[in-house]
Amino acid sequence: MKGFQIFNRASTAITNRATPSKLLIVLTFGAAGGAFLAISDDSPFRSLTAGESGNDGGKKKKLVVLGTGWGGTTFLKNLKTSAYDVHVVSPHNYFTFTPLLPSVTNGTVEARSIVEPIRNIVRNKPYNVEFKEAECYRIDPVNKKVYCRSIQNLGHGENEFALDYDVLVIAMGARVNTFNTPGVEEHAHFLKEVDDAQKLRRSIIDCYERASLPTISDEEKKRIMHFVVVGGGPTGVEYAAELHDFASQDLASLYPSLKDYLKITLLEAGNHILPMFHKKVTDFANEKFQKDQIDVKTGSMVVKVSDKDISTKNRATGQIEAIPYGVVLWSTGIATRPVIAEFMEKIGQAGKRVMATDEWLKVQGCDDVYALGDCASIAQRKALEDAAAIMKTVDKNNAGAVDVGDFKEFVKDIYERYPQVRKYLEKNKLKNFESLLRNAQGDSQKKIDIEALKKALSEVDSQVSFLPPTAQVASQQGKYLAACFNKAGRCEMKPEGPFRFQESGGRYPFHPFSYKHSGQFAPLGGEQAAVQFPGDWVSIGHASQGLWYTVYASKLVTWRTKVLVVSDWFRRFTFGRDSSHL
Repeated sequence: MKGFQIFNRASTAITNRATPSKLLIVLTFGAAGGAFLAISDDSPFRSLTAGESGNDGGKKKKLVVLGTGWGGTTFLKNLKTSAYDVHVVSPHNYFTFTPLLPSVTNGTVEARSIVEPIRNIVRNKPYNVEFKEAECYRIDPVNKKVYCRSIQNLGHGENEFALDYDVLVIAMGARVNTFNTPGVEEHAHFLKEVDDAQKLRRSIIDCYERASLPTISDEEKKRIMHFVVVGGGPTGVEYAAELHDFASQDLASLYPSLKDYLKITLLEAGNHILPMFHKKVTDFANEKFQKDQIDVKTGSMVVKVSDKDISTKNRATGQIEAIPYGVVLWSTGIATRPVIAEFMEKIGQAGKRVMATDEWLKVQGCDDVYALGDCASIAQRKALEDAAAIMKTVDKNNAGAVDVGDFKEFVKDIYERYPQVRKYLEKNKLKNFESLLRNAQGDSQKKIDIEALKKALSEVDSQVSFLPPTAQVASQQGKYLAACFNKAGRCEMKPEGPFRFQESGGRYPFHPFSYKHSGQFAPLGGEQAAVQFPGDWVSIGHASQGLWYTVYASKLVTWRTKVLVVSDWFRRFTFGRDSSHL
């Protein structure tokens, strides 16, 4: 039992939380997962309680979940109420543990070990679930319908169907961002799905086998054996490290004549790789890659990809260089899916980078739709916008100015409703909200008026930020949303959220979503990894790689996948990686 306790404790350090919700349809395509939810301004989850109260003759409301990525699957896994008929729509009938996709590309882990059928995950749940293996191609918020297309190619008009919904949860994730670079879609590999990882693995083995043929010239061997990774983020860096280990530890002995032809290049448009990590991690990664002879080229923008070479532009000099390659992996970020972009136009969000939700994951401009994961972003309300409402609430006697102590009753609500306040205090090493107000007033003896409050809150709003598009965020949002569904009836009767400053008083039914960053890993190859925890605490080396194994094993969604992945790791340590052309 001790081993399992260690796994669980390590898991807690890097665990995820999730978001609020009501009766809904959840759309999830993609690795990280994304989703939408909508509710009325006066009661974000009113339609959830309507379903539970038995309106409409006791008929259950229809909750449609489109997608089986991190957001949608975590939501379904944690949903425990029987108040809804749940319909899940996704082009994949399984959930993929995406952090291990780089391991699949090089045979460290088998593809089937990191997927779990969605029907297994929702089996024995207290709610009815119907799954449709299809792709949602249109959302109609006016008539509350989603239009879907089967991936089975049935023909005769049987491919397409529509689903009504009472509440919609969109967890569709995002697509790869090619930045409209010519040739990327046609010639580059991506790493968002299991299919991508398997195709990439086959292409690597293809290159080795092709370069082994006696008819191939030395010049052509150099091109074929040149593997290029575009993007210096966590996925690109981990893949480059995994590929180096695969080539040096396994393929070098199987293809000894090709060992000297191998070259791995990592292209990054920015000034350094792993920009979201501490400088210690970036420096260590650069040093290790230099030692491993992985060529890191920063300040290199890809302008074109052809079938045999990739053209880059040096940001400093403007010089264009054509680099011959055998395989190129494109890992440069994400973009909005077309179905989401079309939906955003219908609800007045055209032109935005990503779909906007409020702090309860309600899609802005749309009723009964929520969104989570990569397809959406929380538009945190500015505290300055509510300065007058806050002042009116605190100034109960309408005196025009109040003592600092008068805010004490509402400080906790201010912190929760406007999380940027606490961030500002921490960044500027201010003791509390009172210190912020005193600094804005400039006179410790004077009372706080509306102008002083506005000055303080305008500074605070500089700390408003967006959540990163990661599996950790999507998972926390899915868990949070399910929790809101589970307790909707109780919270409508006894609200638990912060005070409504900008409205007629009272409290919100639920606490707003609050992301808890647990840390992030960067595997760097050679059984070494970097881990960065909150507070910029960094650990690098073999011990961090051991923690990586522990945490990832514990976060796999079922015991079946835990056993399979750990078995794959044991097999790799014992027999090496598989190089079969399958």
